Amino acid sequence: MDPIHKLGQLFSEFPGIGTRQSKRFVYFLLKQNKGYINELVRQIEALEVNITQCGRCYRYFMKRHEEARVCNICAEAGRDKSILMVVEKDSDLDAIERSSTYQGTYFALGGTLPILEKEPERKIRINELMSLIERESGDLKEVILACAVTPESEHTSQYVRGMMTPLCEQNFIKVTELGRGLSMGTELEYSDAETLRYALEGRK
Repeated sequence: MDPIHKLGQLFSEFPGIGTRQSKRFVYFLLKQNKGYINELVRQIEALEVNITQCGRCYRYFMKRHEEARVCNICAEAGRDKSILMVVEKDSDLDAIERSSTYQGTYFALGGTLPILEKEPERKIRINELMSLIERESGDLKEVILACAVTPESEHTSQYVRGMMTPLCEQNFIKVTELGRGLSMGTELEYSDAETLRYALEGRK
């Protein structure tokens, strides 16, 4: 397979990218100068070298030193450790951080749960979430489910709530969800700060 088709095939595996759009990416790169291409290659290689996954919340972050096991958010002393927000993916976490509306900690599920999925633990980090809640139950007072307002996301939220409610009740931890400041079909990563603030204030 020639490089144009091979690279197009790789781009088509990106979320939301189809065959035609992936080909446009390839032809765009063909028009760029050598410096642009070299910088793109360097930055892709840097992902493997400089980016790692937090051992607590599972978000990706830039390593400051080799021994770093948790990200800067989880390590921040000023964070409210009594509140845990469960998000679908890193981009949702980033959106909430940019809004400056929340000062608790996070957990990234790693995606959503397809409605007919028979092995949920293969799609989302439900076992890791349960372990975290159990481990930090002495400090936790509330777990906020912050999923998007789409059918698959709402299914994910219902499943996660059902799994963790017995453990949370046993440890007197309140389980809430974002209020409906978010309209139907909304992804958290595309929501503005004001919308996220209303959704947080209206959680129940």
